[in-house]
Amino acid sequence: MEGIIIRPIEHGDNAAMAAIIRRSLEEFGANRPGTVYFDDSTDHLFELFESTKESRYFIAEKSGQLIGGAGIFPTDGLPSDTCELVKMYLSAEARGMGLGRNMIHRCLEVAAELGFKQVYLETMPELKKAVSVYEKFGFKFLSAPMGNSGHNGCDIWMLKKISAMMYPKNGSGV
Repeated sequence: MEGIIIRPIEHGDNAAMAAIIRRSLEEFGANRPGTVYFDDSTDHLFELFESTKESRYFIAEKSGQLIGGAGIFPTDGLPSDTCELVKMYLSAEARGMGLGRNMIHRCLEVAAELGFKQVYLETMPELKKAVSVYEKFGFKFLSAPMGNSGHNGCDIWMLKKISAMMYPKNGSGV
């Protein structure tokens, strides 16, 4: 992706990423209680990921502007070999260029490098485009949530089995 840098989150990214998350949820009519819209950690992503072992959060930036982010997190209550794909949001202008697929791939790659065997996610019907992308990555629908994310406003739960062989280190920085 020409001109786009994917890098670890920094402290100064908190406000811009929180704004992208909340604007996205507003845009799709998914800004309701029980979602990250009202989650205090949305305003403190750097601190959350910095303080949690085996978690990573990546920022996508173009021309010095933050345009999206995504991460993996060992959510409470998940099996020890499972992490959650979390806070995967892109600004409106960043959608439709394949960046979401690159961000998901990077998260799955890092999850495999960290030794996770499964990646779980929670989402909502309003985010149907994202659900379609998750399906293309091989995420399968579950009938009930896993773990204790605290996001009871999400009613789509998906899981993907992964291995280091599926996501060898590509060295591209993506």
